[in-house]
Amino acid sequence: MLQSMNTYRQMKNCDMETCAASHLAYQPLLPTANKYLQQKWDKASYDLHREKVTSTKTTINTKPPKNYVHLSVKLKKLKLEEERKAKIDRENSMLKEKISSIMRTTGGVNSRKFYDKKSLGKEKRQVELLHITKENQMILCRLSQCKPHYNVRKWHEDWLKTLMVMDSIARYPRGRANQQKRQEQPIKKGGDCDKGQKGTAEETTHSHTSRKPSGNDENEEEGLDPAKADMK
Repeated sequence: MLQSMNTYRQMKNCDMETCAASHLAYQPLLPTANKYLQQKWDKASYDLHREKVTSTKTTINTKPPKNYVHLSVKLKKLKLEEERKAKIDRENSMLKEKISSIMRTTGGVNSRKFYDKKSLGKEKRQVELLHITKENQMILCRLSQCKPHYNVRKWHEDWLKTLMVMDSIARYPRGRANQQKRQEQPIKKGGDCDKGQKGTAEETTHSHTSRKPSGNDENEEEGLDPAKADMK
């Protein structure tokens, strides 16, 4: 291989037709008896090598990939464009009809249109409201059916017992302070002092007269009933 390359370089430098004694200047790699024959043999082997190189086939496919029809034509894109054009044509026809109707009827404007106000979440809110009302009714039913754990009547009886115990262990009778406060009257200020003193004197005389003994009082002091006193 290297020998053939070297011979090709030497043959390129020297043309055989112009230079008749080129074989004399040829320098083979190996020692030979005839330079002319060695040059011809090297040239033949090199030509055979070049033919083999040109006729060889590659083991790796370096060709471009195959072009498929559905990739080049793109039917989906064409279909979308057709649908878009059909939509535009339909809208144009509707607009044309509207313009023609306006031209015929002098273009009257009808702005008195009444629409019912609708809520998008109305049904959902109604369902949630029904669900909440049902749960509240169930909770109310459970609360009404449950029995109380504490007895208020028993609490009242216990409190009466404690009052009795407090009265029994008290040193002074209960409620005497409140009675004394009710009996006391506020002393008036200023020039009403004399009137207050006169009123107190009159009250004292009235109280003495009211303390006259009577039959009923005597009976009460003795601890007898008036009916029994009559019987006596």
